[in-house]
Amino acid sequence: MKTIILLLSFFATSAVFAQQTQSITINSGGIDRDFFLYVPDIYDANTPAPLVFCFHGYGSSASVNLAYTGFRGIADTAGFILIHPQGTLDATNTPHWNVGWGLSTVDDVGFTQDMIDYVDANYNLNTERIYSTGMSNGGFMSYVLACELSNEIAAIASVTGSMSPPTANSCSPTHPTPVLQIHGTNDPTVPYEGAIFSENIDDVMAYWVDYNNCNPTPSQTPIPDINTGDGTTVDHFVFDGGTNGANVELFKVYNGEHDWPGAFGNYDINSNVEIWKFFSRYDINGTLSVSDNKEQVNYSLSPNPVQDILTINRSFGTTSKYEIFTLEGKKVLSGQLKGLTQKLDINALPRGAYLFVSGISSKKFMVQ
Repeated sequence: MKTIILLLSFFATSAVFAQQTQSITINSGGIDRDFFLYVPDIYDANTPAPLVFCFHGYGSSASVNLAYTGFRGIADTAGFILIHPQGTLDATNTPHWNVGWGLSTVDDVGFTQDMIDYVDANYNLNTERIYSTGMSNGGFMSYVLACELSNEIAAIASVTGSMSPPTANSCSPTHPTPVLQIHGTNDPTVPYEGAIFSENIDDVMAYWVDYNNCNPTPSQTPIPDINTGDGTTVDHFVFDGGTNGANVELFKVYNGEHDWPGAFGNYDINSNVEIWKFFSRYDINGTLSVSDNKEQVNYSLSPNPVQDILTINRSFGTTSKYEIFTLEGKKVLSGQLKGLTQKLDINALPRGAYLFVSGISSKKFMVQ
C-alpha cells in the first residue's frame, strides 16, 4: 500500500465542480506526485465505477488539461471517476511524461499504478474498466500504458499523440487492446507522417490492427461538416473484427493541426464524447455485452437546425438524464427524458452549435 502524503484543499477552478474535484499528492517512487481526482455526484459506493486517466501535453499541466478536455460533464452522466495527473519537470524544467524521449528516468508507469491503487483503496473501483487518454505527450503516455501496464488498462485513446520509437520497439501488451486515435493531417508538432521521436500514425494503427487481429481494411465514414468555418473535415475509420471485439479506430482530421477537437481546431466532433463512447464499449476482457453496458441511449433530434422546440425521439421509454453543452463545454440545460418522445423549449439558447448528451450517446444540433 502506497503512503498517502497529503490531501489538499478542493480545487476551485469552477464552483460547479468545486465539491468533487480534489487535488491529491501521493508518494510514488520516492517523490511526491500530484493529480486531480474528480468523483461525480452520481457515484454510488455500492456500484463499481470505471476510471479514466487523462494525461496533459508536454509543457502543459493537469489543471489546463482538466479545463479544456471537458470530461467532468461526461463523468456526471456516465458515472466514471476521472484523474488528471501532473507530470514532473524534465531537464529543461518542462512538465512531461516519460515516453522514451531524452534522458528522463521518472517512473510514470509506476505513478499510474500508484494512482490506481489509491482509487482502489478509497473508492469502489471497477478494476476491469480502467482507461487512459491524453493530449500530445499524454497520448504517447497512453500508448506506453497499453504496452507496459496492460494488466490494468482496458482501452486507450490518443489525441495528437503517437507511439515513440522506444515504445513501439518494446511494446508487449498482454491482451487485445482497443485503441482510438484522433489526429490532424497538418499537425506541425506531432506530424501525422511521423518524426524522429514519433511513429507514423498509419503505422501505429497497423501495429494494433495486427496485434488485435482486426480486419486490415477499415470502414470509412465521413463526419458531417457541421462547422464549415473551422477549415477542417473528419473521416472516421474503423478496423473491426478484433479478438474479443477489440477494435482500432481513427478520427482523421483533414487539415487539422495540434488540436483537441471540440475544444479548439475542429468542431465537427467532440473528443471527450467520442473517447468515452469508445471506452464505454469495453472492459479488460473485450466488448461489453448489451446487458453490461446500460449507458447507451438511442435517440434522434429534430428539427436540426432548430428555432424554438427541439423534439427528442427515443427507441425506448425508460427515464434517463440529459445535458446540453456549448461546444466550449459549458452546461446550459439538463433534465430527465421520459417516454418515447419529449419536446424541449430551447428559445432561451442563443444561436449557435450545441451538444446534446444522454448516457454515452451525443448529438450535435444548431439553434438558428
